[in-house]
Amino acid sequence: MMSRLETMVLSGADLPILVVRQQISSAIDILVHLSRLRDHSRKVMEISEVLGMENGEIRLNPLYQFLETGEREGRIIGQLESCGNSMQHVEKLRMAGMQNGIQMGSDEEVKC
Repeated sequence: MMSRLETMVLSGADLPILVVRQQISSAIDILVHLSRLRDHSRKVMEISEVLGMENGEIRLNPLYQFLETGEREGRIIGQLESCGNSMQHVEKLRMAGMQNGIQMGSDEEVKC
């Protein structure tokens, strides 16, 4: 998920990849990955928390992932499912005024 962002940054700047990764990991808290599916619809495929750097790589904490459940009239159907990981930096949500977490439909929630 991060390689495309790294490539876009590198195409416009003459920076080492490690510097690019450090900049990305310090600037982004949550990643929302959208993708165009085979039915030409766009869906949120994954929501991940950016944890920082480790051994030269950006560490991600997957929170939600799209689970395809079938097709109806040629359209892909599915939903975001919790990956079972708790958000590690919930203080950033609290500082943004989100005292009760992120509601993801039904009763799935990133707990604060």
